Amino acid sequence: MSVSIERPPGDRGDEVLSEAALRFLGRLHTRFEPRRQELLAARRERRARIAAGETLDFLPRTRAIRDGDWRVAPPPPDLRDRRVEITGPVDRKLIVNALNSGARGFMADFEDSLSPTWRNVVAGQANLIDAVAGTIAHVAPDGREYRLGAQTATLLVRPRGWHLPEKHLLADGRPLAAALVDAGLFLFHCAARLLARGSGPYLYLPKLESHLEARLWNDVLLLAEDELGLAPGTVKTTVLIETLPAAFEMDEILYELRDRSPAINAGRWDYIFSTIKTFRERPQFVLPDRGDVRMTVPFMRAYTDLLVRTAHRRGAHAMGGMAALIPSRSDPEANALAIAAVAADKQREAGDGFDGTWVAHPDVVATAQAEFDAVLGERPNQVERTREEVAVGAAELLDVAATPGAITEAGLRNDVNVGIQYISSWLRGNGAAAIHGLMEDAATAEIARSQVWQWIRHGRALADGPTVTAELVRRIAVEELERIRDEVGDDRWFETEARPRASRELFELVALNGQLEEFLTLPAYEQL
Repeated sequence: MSVSIERPPGDRGDEVLSEAALRFLGRLHTRFEPRRQELLAARRERRARIAAGETLDFLPRTRAIRDGDWRVAPPPPDLRDRRVEITGPVDRKLIVNALNSGARGFMADFEDSLSPTWRNVVAGQANLIDAVAGTIAHVAPDGREYRLGAQTATLLVRPRGWHLPEKHLLADGRPLAAALVDAGLFLFHCAARLLARGSGPYLYLPKLESHLEARLWNDVLLLAEDELGLAPGTVKTTVLIETLPAAFEMDEILYELRDRSPAINAGRWDYIFSTIKTFRERPQFVLPDRGDVRMTVPFMRAYTDLLVRTAHRRGAHAMGGMAALIPSRSDPEANALAIAAVAADKQREAGDGFDGTWVAHPDVVATAQAEFDAVLGERPNQVERTREEVAVGAAELLDVAATPGAITEAGLRNDVNVGIQYISSWLRGNGAAAIHGLMEDAATAEIARSQVWQWIRHGRALADGPTVTAELVRRIAVEELERIRDEVGDDRWFETEARPRASRELFELVALNGQLEEFLTLPAYEQL
């Protein structure tokens, strides 16, 4: 099947989107697009059943897999020690800084921290080609040069999720799956080169909701390996357990990818969003302010304990969640607080049995590593710690009602402010935005807007104010926009590049509609 390009791809487009690369994508699309659509339909069908009163539980039909004594294939040498990984979008300068950060791994992200403009997607693939070749460099407008050092992090790549399209590449008039575009182009251009360097093609797989979606990924990668002349199982994967349905199928997901998946990851922010979204109709799943939903609350503790228990039982690594705090180089007091918060978070993860963790900023790599060094010492991981004492069932995973905290005006204002600012950034082509000392991405913005929707849907009152209504949120949105304008201090930029009206309207669409949008990035993508 031929693939057509709907918009000029810009610099190096002919290289990234060569005829051979497009034919490869076309074969992936022809073989797997029908199954992708079937699985997306299965998501919608389960959602309808839950709305009608069904709950989530472990699958009876896969009990033999959960009870079985199987293990995943061992990791390759450069994935045995993953105590700190840094993540970020596939921007050229950020790639250089991340690879030089001192972290063991770098996850180059086409998903939650990337605004998928066509330029960003194509340039990101070109940047990966250069990174793998060791030639990537960047010269800033002020003349500063960024080049790779002698020691660099192991490269991993996160494609977009199964639900997202790539509208700039069409086959028979239909967009290709963004997941196949991102993973396919990376493997086509970089897999053989990575193997020649003694590494390999490594992927992070996001937003899975079932083991059947993991099976689809395995089949995609088997075909890709065959097409590219690679041995089966060459492509290694780490699955993000970041949806509530996936938490009930961790064993099954690992089983489907057992020949290629040496780790699973606790995608904490998406998991919170998924919890809100999955049981949106039920009042017992209403959460307090975003800042109160910490990793130590009962349902999050159950999720992470089960993840470590499951991973280690199968010989896989358990990777911890993102430290979104950004150090301040201008405010020593704020910086000290941020560093202390990161240290406490990573101390908890290492103590709970995680083998590694994520950070979003190079300045906290050393802080995170120190906490894992203190527990691991010279060991590359702690997979031998099987957490036999953990006993987590459906009741514990779904015990959202036990989450302490309040719904406050400050929390509502923060959700509205962050939601609008992030959407503004995303529409301008930046999917990783520093807002109020945190690195916000699509996952954290999803929490912000879905919380607002949830509070309105269930008629919750602020602890220090009125009931949350659409009218109240619209008034706060106007006030928060003025606050943002004052902080920016540039009316002309604010009114043009920042697109305040479009950003506010999109936030209100995804936060105030009667039906909760499945992902804010779907309607937002139509405006790129």
